[in-house]
Amino acid sequence: MSSPRRPDPEPDPAPGSCSDPACAAAGLTGTSVHRTRPLSGTLWEAVLDDGRTVMVKRSDERDAVRAEAAGLRWLAAAGTVRVPAVYGHDERWLVTERVPAGAPGAGAAVRFGRDLAALHAAGAPAFGAPPPDGPEDAYIGLAPLRNAVGADWPGWYAEHRVLPYLRSAVDAGTVRPGEAAVVERASAALPGLAGPAEAPARLHGDLWNGNVLWGADGEVRLIDPAAHGGHRETDLAMLALFGCPWLEQVREGYEQVAPLAAGWEERVGAHQLFPLLVHAVLFGRPYAERALAVARRVA
Repeated sequence: MSSPRRPDPEPDPAPGSCSDPACAAAGLTGTSVHRTRPLSGTLWEAVLDDGRTVMVKRSDERDAVRAEAAGLRWLAAAGTVRVPAVYGHDERWLVTERVPAGAPGAGAAVRFGRDLAALHAAGAPAFGAPPPDGPEDAYIGLAPLRNAVGADWPGWYAEHRVLPYLRSAVDAGTVRPGEAAVVERASAALPGLAGPAEAPARLHGDLWNGNVLWGADGEVRLIDPAAHGGHRETDLAMLALFGCPWLEQVREGYEQVAPLAAGWEERVGAHQLFPLLVHAVLFGRPYAERALAVARRVA
């Protein structure tokens, strides 16, 4: 098994490229900036002179901005789940709509579930397919994510999602070499655990609660996708993994539009194995222990 392919280092900025968020926001929207406010080390809020408030995000990883912009546009093209509008991007900077935050609610959760089902039904060309104009080498959070395609979900999921991150975790010492076999056994068992075959779904790909924005207008938006073609139960399993307000109502809305195949509850662990191993690579041993516990149940 191979580790996720890490993109080559990004070259130095081209002469004249922006080094601050105000320059980036102005250049990518064509509107001068009144003020900016930092929200994190890589994220700013900018108020434009035309009254709009936008989000400005920077990444120095090769193709990360391109991947995120392509993912947002691919999700938006389905006309289902809402995402912030993309106002512009270059190699390092992404400018998107700012969504005023609101409180989670049951009605919004049911609508979100319906819209998520419709997004998945919009489909993808293949398992692992990147969004149109999106790079093959992308990211999930800060971890490399290779969008290589496969013919069937169990084989693709093992080869391109579970096993590469297992190897990275072993290489980092987060998973001990003697523990890797349990994940390998779980991967080998996937064909018998996957349930009925389904067509590739259009996935958000990193659907944890932090990427679900409950808007002040009572509607949900999704941010920070790692979009690709995959199995629809993976998005739902990730929502459950890290907790989501009104999750039962989200599922209720989802099943109103696209009922899940029988036995989906028993498959949740298999779908959570990938994000747990990604978190083991990024954040260490506690997530490795959770991944190993899931693998033991699956295997």
